[in-house]
Amino acid sequence: MSQENVEIVRRSLAAYAGGDLEEMLSYFDPEGELHSAIIGGAEGRVYRGHDGLRRWFAETQESFEDLRTELTEFRGLGDRVVGFGHIHARGRESGLELDSATGWVFELRAGKVVKAQGFLNPADALEAAGLGE
Repeated sequence: MSQENVEIVRRSLAAYAGGDLEEMLSYFDPEGELHSAIIGGAEGRVYRGHDGLRRWFAETQESFEDLRTELTEFRGLGDRVVGFGHIHARGRESGLELDSATGWVFELRAGKVVKAQGFLNPADALEAAGLGE
């Protein structure tokens, strides 16, 4: 099951990277939630359900001229997947750039993502997944 979940996460990320929001949503539970480290992260905002994910996607398009998350390492942990990689963002109005390591924790149930949580510090992702030191 762990490897199947890793593949579900990879496919959802590929859909997002390709700009195909509807395909990305097909990998998310209709009641799933997203905790973004960038959009709404400082406010503790949670995007719930497919409508919430659509709102998050629109806000990313509004706020950023460029936003790329590239996860290159995955650890399957049963019903959770931890991903590590890099995030690059350039603000639409400010032009400010962010270039940072990132970590994500995905929780899955019945082949769908029920929670995705992003971190700007990969160690925080490990801790959230229960693997912290």
